[in-house]
Formats: sequence, structure tokens, C-alpha cells
Amino acid sequence: MKTALSRALPLALLPLALSLTPVTAHAASGGVNVATLAQPLAAPKQEIIGEVLWKCAGDRCIAANAGSRPAMVCQRVAKKFGAVARFTAAGTELSAADLAKCNGK
Repeated sequence: MKTALSRALPLALLPLALSLTPVTAHAASGGVNVATLAQPLAAPKQEIIGEVLWKCAGDRCIAANAGSRPAMVCQRVAKKFGAVARFTAAGTELSAADLAKCNGK
């Protein structure tokens, strides 16, 4: 036999489930992009590239993976921050050939 409380409990958990949805969606989208610059920046910088906030300090830049093609994202990062020595998108590193294209070589 169900009581009023047992029927209401799932509804009470709905706000919690909805609040976790963005976290789950972000994790499913592939995590982060990481660029290692060939030359460290003199000071930390932040730039929005392709609607994604990139945060850079030293020779490292990090942003959420928005699902764009890694080689294209790398090119945009190189244009804003300088040559990229290494680029990883959602845990997958660009090949040497793609990295050369990223840097316009």
C-alpha cells in the first residue's frame, strides 16, 4: 500500500535530478580541451573562442570541449595565444600532422 509520502517522494527528488543534468551533459560531451603552448604567456589570459571560455596561464590553456573538430579549435587557439606544441581534445591528442596544420605549417 502506497502512502501519500511515498508517492510524493519521487516528485521531491525531481529538482535534485534536474540540477545534476548539466553536469552529466558536460561529462558526456567529452570533458576538456588542453593546449600546451610552444612559448609560455607573460601573464594569464582568458579569451572566448568559438563560444567557449579558454583560460591560459604559463604554457597551458584549458577549456570545456564543446564538440567542435579538434584541429579547427587548435587553429583558433594558436591564432589567439601563439604556436601550440601539444593539443588534446577530450583525452585524444592531435597527431603531428594535425598539429602542424594547427600551427599553419
